[in-house]
Amino acid sequence: MNKKKIGITFGTVAIVIVGLIFVNRLFFSAPQIKEEKAVFIVNRSQTEAQALGRLKAQGLIRNEIALEIVLFFRHKQILFGGYNVSKNMSAWQITTKLTSTPDMKWVVIPEGWRKEQIGELLQKTFGWSDEELNKWNTVYTKMNIDYIEGTYFPDTYLIPVGESGLDMAKRMTRRFDEQFAPYTTQFAQQNIKWTTGLKLASIIQREAGGEGDMPLISGILWNRLNQNMNLEIDATVQYARGNTGNGWWAPITAVDIKNIDSPYNTYENKWLPPTPIDNPGINAIEAVLHPAQTDCLYYLHDSNRRIHCAITLEEHKANIEKYLK
Repeated sequence: MNKKKIGITFGTVAIVIVGLIFVNRLFFSAPQIKEEKAVFIVNRSQTEAQALGRLKAQGLIRNEIALEIVLFFRHKQILFGGYNVSKNMSAWQITTKLTSTPDMKWVVIPEGWRKEQIGELLQKTFGWSDEELNKWNTVYTKMNIDYIEGTYFPDTYLIPVGESGLDMAKRMTRRFDEQFAPYTTQFAQQNIKWTTGLKLASIIQREAGGEGDMPLISGILWNRLNQNMNLEIDATVQYARGNTGNGWWAPITAVDIKNIDSPYNTYENKWLPPTPIDNPGINAIEAVLHPAQTDCLYYLHDSNRRIHCAITLEEHKANIEKYLK
């Protein structure tokens, strides 16, 4: 190879190297040299393109396409959650961060779950030991008699991975206090203790086939209470029985009703149980305050979860024959 060809080769290599350095600095390098910490949150409903747009808008990357290229070559996807990042991180570093275990994880608490179910979800999400789960059930959620159950508000939470179980319990009860605050006055205006209203809301939450059923079930339960009838609610017996291996809310049997000696057995005891039986949502709480006007005392759901109510026991028995057998 003559000197001219060698010179051309070296020149080409030099141009390529300079070009790569230029491209890296222009597109892949950190937006700034100085460390500036930030929290970047990837929402559960967010697309990758939206996440990249927000990274650019927050000044955490120089170029969206550059990060797409890094993700493509690394065969990675941005994970949902919250991340502690900095503006002096390169596209490569940001990619590593956003495709690793997040610093904050999303937790979705469904309406109608009891606190033990919430604890099991938290254990799975945050890798709790069995000891920590036991503390959730027996210590963290039993520090206030009015907050034993029903006050771990069903919602979507973004929780730091290092947060203690006690602080998670406090986080959920704070959310409950915020969401429930407008209703305390309404309960007082109707001469209903808020704790009573919450117990009834928890029953409505478990018994309803959907939002539309809640006012009717509320009206029926209020009718039973006002007529000094036993509530006779399966869900309260389920709560007393707990998880025997078939889930927390497996159907009860006649044997359960007869043998479970508990104040939560509303077939055997009048009035409401000692505490809520789950953590209800706002619709169930509002149903307590705004029950449907009805003469019905009984109800059932057919196989399609449609509700059918009856005024007399005889009508209810006829509904059982018609819709359940």
